Amino acid sequence: MAEKNYSVLFKLGTYLLKYKPTLVAASCALIFTAGVTLAMGQGVKILIDDGFIAGSIDKLNSAALFIVGIAVLMAIGTYTRFYLVSWLGERVSADIRQAVFNHLITLHPSYFEENRSGEIMSRLTTDTTLLQTVIGSSASMALRSLLTFIGGLILLLFTNLKLTMFVLAGVPLVLVPILLYGRRVRSLSRESQDTIADVGSYAGEIIQQIKTVQSYTQEENERVAFGRQVESAFNVARKRIKQRAMLIAVVISLIFSAIAAMLWVGGNDVINGAMTGGELGAFVFYAIIVAGSVATISEVIGEVQRAAGAAERLLELLSIETLIKQPAEPASAAALDSELRLENVSFYYPSRPEQVALNELSLTIEAGKSLAVVGPSGAGKSTIFELLQRFYDPSSGNINLGNVDIRRFSPHDLRQQLAVVAQQPTLFSGDVMHNIRYGKPSASQAEVIAAAKAANAHDFIERLPQGYNSFLGEQGVRLSGGQRQRVAIARAILKDPKILLLDEATSALDAESEFRVQQALDNLMQGRTTIIIAHRLATIRNADSIAVLDEGKLVALGSHDQLLESSPLYKRLSELQFQEKTKIAHEC
Repeated sequence: MAEKNYSVLFKLGTYLLKYKPTLVAASCALIFTAGVTLAMGQGVKILIDDGFIAGSIDKLNSAALFIVGIAVLMAIGTYTRFYLVSWLGERVSADIRQAVFNHLITLHPSYFEENRSGEIMSRLTTDTTLLQTVIGSSASMALRSLLTFIGGLILLLFTNLKLTMFVLAGVPLVLVPILLYGRRVRSLSRESQDTIADVGSYAGEIIQQIKTVQSYTQEENERVAFGRQVESAFNVARKRIKQRAMLIAVVISLIFSAIAAMLWVGGNDVINGAMTGGELGAFVFYAIIVAGSVATISEVIGEVQRAAGAAERLLELLSIETLIKQPAEPASAAALDSELRLENVSFYYPSRPEQVALNELSLTIEAGKSLAVVGPSGAGKSTIFELLQRFYDPSSGNINLGNVDIRRFSPHDLRQQLAVVAQQPTLFSGDVMHNIRYGKPSASQAEVIAAAKAANAHDFIERLPQGYNSFLGEQGVRLSGGQRQRVAIARAILKDPKILLLDEATSALDAESEFRVQQALDNLMQGRTTIIIAHRLATIRNADSIAVLDEGKLVALGSHDQLLESSPLYKRLSELQFQEKTKIAHEC
């Protein structure tokens, strides 16, 4: 456990050391403030001995002015310390939050299949905020208290050795509960952060699927289920608070018991003339400083333990290695032709290792040609798209682009050559311009509008309240399905890639829009290698060749007419589509 603590602190220290000048200045301010605080004890001694007891107005005035001067210096030092340490807390937490996010967006997609997005977001937001509080406040208080404790203890020794023994005797009694309870607090803090993440994850999922929840009238059940999550988090937090409260209570009772014993002995010494009232006053001041420092440390240690738990959760994210590796010496994909070749590719999804997604699949798509991929659900059509984009690597076999294994390219360089239009397009909550320009961030407004016109999207965009500056809401909720599809097509057109991956890109369009968008896609496909996941006859007829998949295997390859003769599966799929189309026509 101790080694783990040191490891966490060391890694956090690397972020702090990036700001050495500020760290040094904050440390100087911290030492200065602690020194000035301790100097206040001498002012108390002068005030009592030379002012009150000696009966000297001049000495009393001097002592009072000395204390006021010390207070001013303390205020200046405290301001400087608070500002610099708070700045460090904000800066370091921002750096860690950025580092975690930068790392997250490079991880393989299967990581996000196996881990809930709500928990990841909790680590990225709640945990970094907790770190900021501790680094910017609690840690500063702990360090200041440690300095005043050490300084106060030294001055106690110089003031009265015998009384100091009472203080020192109480130190081990205080440290033991700090160590014992502190360990429990840390364990409960980590558990508390995990349960809070569970609450956020559950709430996020329900809010995302609110239409389904309301459609199935599950509001009451979800209230009960969420209440259980909240109560679980509360119970863990209650245990943590109980341990912290017990720690503080034990420390305070031990400290002030020691002070009471010290005052009784010191009072007897003053009465017997063994020490002056001023010395006793200074000693009491230092003893209170030492006691207060220990009490503060015991209170803050709980926050530090919570921060250690949060830091562990964040560092866990940073330690995860992506399964999609960067090659040591990446080849350039930009200069190659766009022929794609799959050679005996087999693949199992990490979340479903017992089920083969592709089984020794071999396919060649010549440069500038189009291939339609058809097959029943689960045949492996979408998996081909996943592997081509290197969201996953094949379990065995190779995928080549221009006779070069795509694992020799950097994922970024490879994906620059591709554009994808999914059946259910993903849009961001920004405006229309941002969503289309996502395909080419450097594009001018004229280029964006040209891409929108090519995708038959310009007219409806112009009718939106702010045109291209209209915000679309989460997942583009303010647009219809067909409109979202056309914005996604415009994004792909703007990217102008070598290779197009179309997942039935016109499926959500009405007949007129489908005709116009299909024309745009036909023009866009000219000279580009295109793979189309096809469900509709119109799309299939436009492809240069058609591959029929079943259970991850290639079962037939050819033109539409050839496959009707040679592939029973293709013939059955075609007949089902024709029957469905006829049924819809009759219903209309």
